[in-house]
Amino acid sequence: MSSSAGRSPLPLQQAAVEVARGLLDAGHETYFAGGCVRDRLLGSEPDDFDIATSATPEEVRRVYPRAHGVGESFGVMLVRAGGHVFEVATFRSDGDYADGRRPTDVRFTTAAEDAERRDFTINGLFQEPLTGRIVDFVGGQEDIARFGEDHLRLLRGVRFAARYGFALDLATSTAMREHAEKLDLIARERIGGELRRMLIAPSRAAAVRLLETHGLDRPILHEPLRTDGGDLDRLVSLPPSGTSPGGGLAPEATAELPVHAALAAWALDRHNGHPPAGLIERWREALLLSNREEADFAATLALREAAKGWASLSGAQRKRWAARADAWWAELLLRIDAPATAAAIAAWRKVTPVESIAPEPVLSGDHLIAAGFAPGPSFRGWLEAAYDEQLEGRVRSLPDALAFVRSMAGRG
Repeated sequence: MSSSAGRSPLPLQQAAVEVARGLLDAGHETYFAGGCVRDRLLGSEPDDFDIATSATPEEVRRVYPRAHGVGESFGVMLVRAGGHVFEVATFRSDGDYADGRRPTDVRFTTAAEDAERRDFTINGLFQEPLTGRIVDFVGGQEDIARFGEDHLRLLRGVRFAARYGFALDLATSTAMREHAEKLDLIARERIGGELRRMLIAPSRAAAVRLLETHGLDRPILHEPLRTDGGDLDRLVSLPPSGTSPGGGLAPEATAELPVHAALAAWALDRHNGHPPAGLIERWREALLLSNREEADFAATLALREAAKGWASLSGAQRKRWAARADAWWAELLLRIDAPATAAAIAAWRKVTPVESIAPEPVLSGDHLIAAGFAPGPSFRGWLEAAYDEQLEGRVRSLPDALAFVRSMAGRG
């Protein structure tokens, strides 16, 4: 339906009722059909009214002589009334879809068969124009109610659509948007569980895009909707599960992508590389992150930020950074934000022996006590400094380390 020019158009629904009344008065079974019925059941006002009828195109033209055929072979006529134009379609059953888009032939039939041939049950609903009674041959009301009965289906629908590459039709998308805020009624454990399944899957970026475009991100994350339509480059860039950005097995690699890595990527994508203060705490509460997930999430973001100053880090600082398991993910995220820095880190890894990055310390507290040092607050600082010297290659043995600490103690 599209509006037409008119000095004093009737309200849309009133005009639609008048068109349907003309067909009913002529003895033709007639209903409102599809989206307008669905939308009203979902609590929103339709922006068009499609009319389905037993009248053939010729019979529609007898009732409305100025009706215009836009697809008479498919039983579709346009009828102008009250300043609006309505699609009036004859009940039909479709033949084969040879080109994947249009049926090769149609057969005019009953309302029940017409409902059966529609793509989704929620589009196969009819409504009596004069009484408002719903006529449901295909269980569409029950399917609409499912979103209302178990709001978690909103997330499951997104997950399955992303996983299998399905496109959500307009009716399903509309229902999701209508019910989005009802996710606040769902236990946070269940929301967090569904989101984890989405984020560890290869289809994670597609799932997040569906969440954001359907307004599900606000009730999931307890922060404003993302409306900028920005990219998801960091989520897209995450490698297959269990691999590192460098291509080899990552430290503590598992069969699935770590949730915290995907959370970090989404946080950066969502906020254009600058997650706001309090985001980690807010997401922890919204998704009921475990202590380990929260810590790893925070570490990944912090390591990415620290690595931006890679050129000014000492050899020991670089090795301490690289020794963190989450550094793999921080390095990968840098490929989007600071590609030159990420390339410098990758080049450094190639020339730095793995065994030199996190070697066992040659000096311990027991060594210091055995050498005559009294335990005290200086111990930790001496051990850290001695380990840095070891990472720099200037301390290679226990005597070297003890000599270094003695020089520090003497200066102290």
